[in-house]
Amino acid sequence: MSDPQPQSRSHTAESATQQDSPVHTPNAPWQSRDSLEPDSPSHTKHDDPRHARAVSEAPVPGAHATHDYRTDLERLRFSPYFSRLSAVTQVIPQANLGSTIHNRLTHSIKVTSVGRAIAVNLHHDKSQAGHIVESLGGCDPIVVQAAASAHDLGHPPFGHLGERVLDRVAREHLGLPEGFEGNAQTFRILTELDTHGAAQPGLNLTAAVRAAVLKYPWSRREWLNHSDLPLHERPHGVGDIDSSGAHKFSIYSLHAHEAASVRSAYPQIGRWQQTIECQVMDIADDIAYSIHDLDDFYRAGVLQQPSVSAELRTWLREQRAFSEAPLESLLEHPRNPGYSLEILRRRIKARDTWIADDDAFRASVQRINNELVEDLLAVPFDGGTATERTLSMFTHRWLERLQGSIVVEANPHVRSGHIQLERQAWHDVLVLKFVHSRFVLENPSLATSQRGQARIVESLVLGLDEWLTDPNDAVRAPRRLVEWVDSTTEAYRALHRDNPELLRGPTDENSLRRRGRGRAVIDYVATLTDTQALTVAAQLGGSR
Repeated sequence: MSDPQPQSRSHTAESATQQDSPVHTPNAPWQSRDSLEPDSPSHTKHDDPRHARAVSEAPVPGAHATHDYRTDLERLRFSPYFSRLSAVTQVIPQANLGSTIHNRLTHSIKVTSVGRAIAVNLHHDKSQAGHIVESLGGCDPIVVQAAASAHDLGHPPFGHLGERVLDRVAREHLGLPEGFEGNAQTFRILTELDTHGAAQPGLNLTAAVRAAVLKYPWSRREWLNHSDLPLHERPHGVGDIDSSGAHKFSIYSLHAHEAASVRSAYPQIGRWQQTIECQVMDIADDIAYSIHDLDDFYRAGVLQQPSVSAELRTWLREQRAFSEAPLESLLEHPRNPGYSLEILRRRIKARDTWIADDDAFRASVQRINNELVEDLLAVPFDGGTATERTLSMFTHRWLERLQGSIVVEANPHVRSGHIQLERQAWHDVLVLKFVHSRFVLENPSLATSQRGQARIVESLVLGLDEWLTDPNDAVRAPRRLVEWVDSTTEAYRALHRDNPELLRGPTDENSLRRRGRGRAVIDYVATLTDTQALTVAAQLGGSR
């Protein structure tokens, strides 16, 4: 894969709204038909590259055009990697809070529901927006459901914390310049690690579904040569570039050619753009995260009204003074009420010039202060019928509004996509996610347990790697781990032989074997549940 060139655009971010106004989807009620199949002949489209599989499979006589996609959906939902998500923390551990708290599986199911609602509307849209969607490869609701079901398969134990630790340890100790990324791990699971019983590796999914999980359709190293680009000209997810490349990516070098192959089925999609079905899944993920995770925080009592209110109301009251304050003073005291919100406003103004708007930002802060802080959080959740109804009404109202705020853009900015939230809804989601990170993810009370979880993940990686290099005991390592070491080492050898330009760092035989062993260890740890990670770490450490 050659180093990328910045995507050419016919207009700048500032002129985009003047030249190519986004097309709103109709405000008709969401489709609720039992049948989601497209209006197409009752036969499988084996001549359509979107239906192509890595290994051909015999056609099913008389099958509907969506049969291939339904097969993919079934393979995903029967996958042990999908079942595993029920034991992986979303944000709040279930612990003593019961089954009402979301895990990665229930989150994925709700992303599927939100994505389906959006996709059905787009698929049946006969307006200009629908014609744009169709010209870009279409939006099959079943493909969106499959992508939503698969989108979190690569999440390791302890969620984003585990992801950061695996990335650091992989680069610093295992000889893996690409490190670890949950989205890239998802693609690796679907194409290499999982199996549905056939001889080939992976689930052998259609190109459409494989392309729909590529949220960040580039490799880590692809952005090394473009660190001179300003932030507002880099795709969403690239952000700041360190010495290793982009911090968000969906493609390991081992799968670069397969990723390029599946994306070739969508020739009208730009290099840095997601497919339409992937964009719908991505937006549905943001909506579900913003709304359903808020459900968890309210139930668990981790969102305290006084602190959230102080942040939002202080910023609303003193917005002018905040806008004139030096950035250095804000960064020195981010815990002061209103400071972090002002830092967020400035950050999006610098990075998202294509959509950021001060009036829309203030309107979002005001709306969330009114509906979340002054209404929902005013009465602590007590498990009673009244608070359940209040929470249900809040969730339903916000889902309806965000799902109904979809627009279609023929020529999107590089940091956006063909399918977008309209400007006000985009700001609403941004502020809701800010509330999550500021008052939950960054909560000091979680720091102790998070440090402990980080140590567990690191000890697992280093302990398993040490086991595999023990000449007296390596043969007794877990069978799956040993098999992955062999297959991954051979894959790196093949990559070095056929496409050495995709590998960074030393590529002698010892280094290739080191990469194979390191990647297999990362794969193994990333497939554990939270509880399994705790148990295996204790066993390796000599505890019962």
